[in-house]
Amino acid sequence: MPLERLAASSDRSAAPAPGRGLDRRTTRPFSLVGVVWDDAEAELHGTVQVRTRAAGGERWSDWQDVETHNDEHAADLGSDERASGAVRGSTAPLWVGASDGVEVRVHPEAADEEGRSIVVRLPEGLRLELVDPGPDPATESAPAGQAGAVPGGRTSATPASLPVRPGPPPAGTAAVVPETLTAASAAASAVNAEFAPLGASLIPAMTQAETAEAAAEAAEEAVGAKPYIGPRPGIITRKGWGADEKLRERNFAYTKTVKAAFVHHSATGNNYTCKQAPSVLRSIYRYHVKSSGWRDFGYNFAVDKCGNIYEGRAGGVSRAVLGAHTLGFNTNTMGIAVLGSYSSTNPPAAAVTAVAKLTAWKLGLFGRNPKGKVTLVSGGSNKYAKGKKVKMNVISGHRDGFATECPGARLYKKLGTARTSSAHLQGR
Repeated sequence: MPLERLAASSDRSAAPAPGRGLDRRTTRPFSLVGVVWDDAEAELHGTVQVRTRAAGGERWSDWQDVETHNDEHAADLGSDERASGAVRGSTAPLWVGASDGVEVRVHPEAADEEGRSIVVRLPEGLRLELVDPGPDPATESAPAGQAGAVPGGRTSATPASLPVRPGPPPAGTAAVVPETLTAASAAASAVNAEFAPLGASLIPAMTQAETAEAAAEAAEEAVGAKPYIGPRPGIITRKGWGADEKLRERNFAYTKTVKAAFVHHSATGNNYTCKQAPSVLRSIYRYHVKSSGWRDFGYNFAVDKCGNIYEGRAGGVSRAVLGAHTLGFNTNTMGIAVLGSYSSTNPPAAAVTAVAKLTAWKLGLFGRNPKGKVTLVSGGSNKYAKGKKVKMNVISGHRDGFATECPGARLYKKLGTARTSSAHLQGR
């Protein structure tokens, strides 16, 4: 929905600069909003606020701020994804819940940091995106945590070996594709075939012993060798949260290894329940691909407030999948988004624990110490010039690679706890 010049009666802010927006109106159903514009290199220096009406009711929300500085969550400059011509500038998406009415106002900055009046032009092509997450995926008959159960207490998802190398899985015996899976869905599931059957909604957790044994076998280490790796946590697959595989680019993109993990907050707000988390993910996914023009969901993994872990960008949970999460440092790293906004709200302990569990396993696959340091080469950001070598924590916050509020001050303060817990889970 293209934004219009605000009429005086609709402009309820005190900003002197002309704004853009939309008056109150009834719309099709949606649950997530954001603002996009034509030029991915242009920044929106100003404020974006929305208010929404709950679906089927008359109640309007208060004005809610939308995070405008979102360009740091993007593909690296010079990457194929960035150069596709499809990428647009965008705010962070905001989860508002089931709604059918909206009002929006956008104002450029009217003063600089020292209070002096300035004139800032808003980006061209501003439009409001209303995202409907669609229906939840069909519930499987097997209870949670029991995907692929077979006699003897084991599961068919427990692999004989654990892949540690990037790239597509090795060729093997062709798997039977369930009739309910499309070709795209089967491809997204097949890259996790070592862990779960095709079409599985959950990659089940493994014990410490099972994970260590599988990792040692995959690395072809001597019998009795003890790799530093945490037990594999349960991971809800893209099928499990209902990703529409037709939206993303067909092929997967990989890097050489995983040297570090960048932790983010999604900045989508905290007004969601854990039952709604799959809907939030489907909405973010659609916003990233259809609204922002990315190839797929930006983050490699997501974590909700209850500590559930979700597969993000397609390509295989154990592999070095190239994401679009930390501008300048997407190569050889992974991005984890904790759903919510944690600038002034403490992250739930369950979410921090989930970050520790996930990194203990995934970083362990690539021999990384969660409490260690690593040197990364910047691809270019507002904090580090392209080509600059930067020493960072193996588990870093987004702000360590880019001048940004992300992952929020409160979550950032918990990263030390996550590092310690992650290393402990690895047996260090």
